[in-house]
Amino acid sequence: MKEFEAVFDIMHQPSHQELISLAATACGLPASKVRECHIIRRSLDARKKPIYRYRVAAYSTDDESYKEYHFDYKNVSEAPEVIVIGGGPAGMFASLELLQKGMKPVLLERGKDVHSRKVDISAIVRLSKVNEESNYCFGEGGAGTFSDGKLYTRSTKRGDVFEVLHQFVKFGAQESILTDAHPHIGSDVLPTVVENIRKCILYHGGEYYFGTKVVDLVEPSLAGSHWKVLCSDGRVFTAKNVILATGHSARDIYELFAAKSWALEAKGFALGVRAEHPQSLINNIQYGGRWQQGFPSAEYSLVQQVDGRGVFSFCMCPGGVLVPSTTQQDSVVLNGMSPSSRSGKWANSGIVCSVEPEDVQGFEKYGVLALLEFQRSIEMQMYSASGSFAAPAQRMMDFCRGKESQSLPKCSYAPGTISLPLHELLPAFVADRLRKAFALFDKKMHGYYSQDALLLGVESRTSSAVRIPRA
Repeated sequence: MKEFEAVFDIMHQPSHQELISLAATACGLPASKVRECHIIRRSLDARKKPIYRYRVAAYSTDDESYKEYHFDYKNVSEAPEVIVIGGGPAGMFASLELLQKGMKPVLLERGKDVHSRKVDISAIVRLSKVNEESNYCFGEGGAGTFSDGKLYTRSTKRGDVFEVLHQFVKFGAQESILTDAHPHIGSDVLPTVVENIRKCILYHGGEYYFGTKVVDLVEPSLAGSHWKVLCSDGRVFTAKNVILATGHSARDIYELFAAKSWALEAKGFALGVRAEHPQSLINNIQYGGRWQQGFPSAEYSLVQQVDGRGVFSFCMCPGGVLVPSTTQQDSVVLNGMSPSSRSGKWANSGIVCSVEPEDVQGFEKYGVLALLEFQRSIEMQMYSASGSFAAPAQRMMDFCRGKESQSLPKCSYAPGTISLPLHELLPAFVADRLRKAFALFDKKMHGYYSQDALLLGVESRTSSAVRIPRA
């Protein structure tokens, strides 16, 4: 097998025969000796004329065949049970792995199924009401189901990333995620994918329980030989093994661990705003004025060290919209999402600053949960300032100049915006670094620092502020 690079116009989809011909040249073989070609990676290069760069694996007639992924989901109806707490990505894929190992997943999810979740999500905008157990964070598929479905990871040490991608495709995701440098499923496709995963788990003998919030865990040493898992509706589940896959917004689980004096560690997280620009502006910047209809919506990734802390873009959503992702009635939290087409009018991204334990004062009484409580207080402060789920907002230039905006541009955030001084609502050490970073970002993306750019608060759920250490 030999890998080679091929370059094609952005509007051209290479045929298999074209790849075979290029492979023959790259390998120094006649085309008849090239058995097959497989695209490993496709990345967009818009620095000059927009092109796609393909990384291609060529197999000669003497090579072993390309690795195919096969999944052996076993019938586990009578197999030993493993309780999986949480129905987000970690819980779903842990359950699929259990099926392959011949063990029965019993999945407990505090939220609702993917269809019922849509009703609760719409109520946030229609009724200004948050169901604290079923929202943009909690429910089948977790936060990712209705907030984009990006599949970026830099980690290759804990498993085969491509095995996960192939399973997504098996359950309905587009095949392009197997090769794209920045794979993305889209919030319009993901509900079907996560529902198909559930159907597979149930078909092979696993169990799913929605509306099942875990409120206590009793260790085997206190409950015999098995864990005892107690739920808010009075149900009790027992199993020898439990997988905790509750996600970073399940603060009650961290509080439960703290109350039991189980191992927890405070850790840094990131805090800031969502920045929204017209997608046409981002296209013009990133394509150097060469964007045209049919080209993919442009993305960006920015990072800058400012006063000893990183300021960076997070969860950038080309052609996307902003959504209310709070899990409390009295908080404002924003996230972004894009449909699979990424064809919307706006581009948004979190622009956040690293927050470390030493940055936060006045929360010492919360011990290891200090940063978590700090995070919660900022979210509640945004709601208090706004008086609703409308997001405190400010034009980017006004934010950097320290003045309230007299008017706000249209934006994608359905609950609406209200002009408020974000530069005062955010902690000073965060606001000051963001101000400096925006000017520096403009040197990397000229035109990014713009009065047409809108900042909305707050982006606070980049990661958990607490870590459960691995044994």
